Amino acid sequence: MWPYPRTVAHRGGGTLAPENTIAALRCGLEHGYRAVEFDVMLASDGVPVVVHDVELGRTVAGSGAIPDYTAAQLEAMDAGSWFGPQFAGERVPAFDAVVAYCQAHGIWMNIEIKPAPGFEVETGTVVAQRTRRHFAGGGQLPLLSSFSIAALEAAREAAPELARGWLVEELPPDWLAQARALGVVAIHCDHSPLTREQVAAIKAQGYGVFCYTVNTQARADELLGWGVDGFCTDRIDIIPPVPVMA
Repeated sequence: MWPYPRTVAHRGGGTLAPENTIAALRCGLEHGYRAVEFDVMLASDGVPVVVHDVELGRTVAGSGAIPDYTAAQLEAMDAGSWFGPQFAGERVPAFDAVVAYCQAHGIWMNIEIKPAPGFEVETGTVVAQRTRRHFAGGGQLPLLSSFSIAALEAAREAAPELARGWLVEELPPDWLAQARALGVVAIHCDHSPLTREQVAAIKAQGYGVFCYTVNTQARADELLGWGVDGFCTDRIDIIPPVPVMA
């Protein structure tokens, strides 16, 4: 049985707050979400920060790429003004700070390992090691996920006790062989091309099915009816949280 929350706030606050920030986590909490998905990348000094895009300019003011800056430099950058003036000054958060906030507020985490090109193994290793350290004292373990096979393999090597999910846009023909080789517990699929038959096939092999990014109640209900275990959503304002499998 799926041991994790079924509804997860995408990048913290969905469409209601600047993604991958502490403000987004607060927003998710305000809407009753105690489960969050966020992205982790390494700064130039090997310190993990929470951000989605490799290149600056969309959500973080500036130019260049995440690996061009140290964590301290990135953490001083504005990651909120793009979303609205009320979020001006919201910073790029350190991974450690986000995990600490989630632990303090009882928020379960789907941690997406999102390496910059060329840093797949290092990012998988660092994120897994740091996550293990944060949970040395106990608590419900997060789920690590990634599109990067190399990052997932590195995470397994660094902290094999941490469960992992494999992210795919479309389910490839060799998905079963890949999932077995990776030792994942779930396959995280783009919901748009996913079919009922694919869900049934994945579940029949004992894997969880998690979907991204589901933004209508009708589609959420349809997917759950197919047997999908959980999904993340940007619309935390219209899709109510369901914490665990009934």
